[in-house]
Amino acid sequence: MCSARGCRATATWAHRWNNPRLHAPERRKVWLACDEHRSSLADFLGARGFLRDTVAVGDLTSQDG
Repeated sequence: MCSARGCRATATWAHRWNNPRLHAPERRKVWLACDEHRSSLADFLGARGFLRDTVAVGDLTSQDG
């Protein structure tokens, strides 16, 4: 399900991110996004310097949590 507030759409994208002040460089947290919220969630993370990459949900691995 999409991580955007109030959205119940199926997620098709995964934004992998970390906060360098809190997380080790190799750690990745994941926010899921539907097609509609992909850009807004990426912009939010990118503006803070947290976004590392975006992949299709099907490309997530067990290491992504």
